[in-house]
Amino acid sequence: MSENNGVLARIKDKYAELSPSARTIANYLQQFPLTIISDSTSEIAAKTNTSKATVSRLFRQLGYASHQDAKQDVVLQRDAGIPVKQVLDQHDYVAAELGNLQRTLEAIPAEQINQVAELLANAPRITLIGYRNSYPVALHCRQQLKQIRPNVRLLPQPGQSLSEDIMDLSADEIILVFGFRRRPRIFARMMEALPPERTLLFTDPTGQVYQDRVKHLLLCQLGNQFAFDSYAAPMSLVSVICNQAYTLLGDEGDRRVSTITSLYAQMGELDPE
Repeated sequence: MSENNGVLARIKDKYAELSPSARTIANYLQQFPLTIISDSTSEIAAKTNTSKATVSRLFRQLGYASHQDAKQDVVLQRDAGIPVKQVLDQHDYVAAELGNLQRTLEAIPAEQINQVAELLANAPRITLIGYRNSYPVALHCRQQLKQIRPNVRLLPQPGQSLSEDIMDLSADEIILVFGFRRRPRIFARMMEALPPERTLLFTDPTGQVYQDRVKHLLLCQLGNQFAFDSYAAPMSLVSVICNQAYTLLGDEGDRRVSTITSLYAQMGELDPE
């Protein structure tokens, strides 16, 4: 048996032993594995012109007690962030993205958005931390905050460890951590080392295990309908919070934006509109 014990790996390992009808089903599941979650045994049989009994027998040949066990296996893989290939049309993607965004923003109270924005507007220093797939979201947040306020840094620096930077955190520093699923092993130890009263965590539902280690937990929906996670909701949440922080900064934020805009023109860093 393959080290990856998912449905697709089991199909590959057992394919030579399958009957022609079972191979027809296996071929379909390899192309559309998420139908194991969305479709019943009867629906899979109808789509492959086979029988319900043949579909059930295939799952048993793959080592599952039932279709439900196979479904749970696929759900666990996607909830862990493991890519599972699926072919869907553009409408499906749009609907899924809108759903992720709506569930994310509707679940976070406006009061919490304001509290986080106030921290980002008023903190003397801000440190952002993001590893792997969380790094681009942290970089996006840094880019927005740097336009409206000073003393914002992003960790870890390329090729550098984190311990010396954590050691130098000041007592008035706010730490924004971005930790989406498939986090590196160091993440849990890092959360233990950070001061909970000054740490904010942007994460997906799997990150709720760290809720006692942070001042604010901001949950983002990444979806599990497609092979790869979507970061549209976290990116939007960052924009919502940074926009609110900019509003709270008032004239101070406006002066900084104006100065940076003049420097862009002076240095010719941006293409003319």
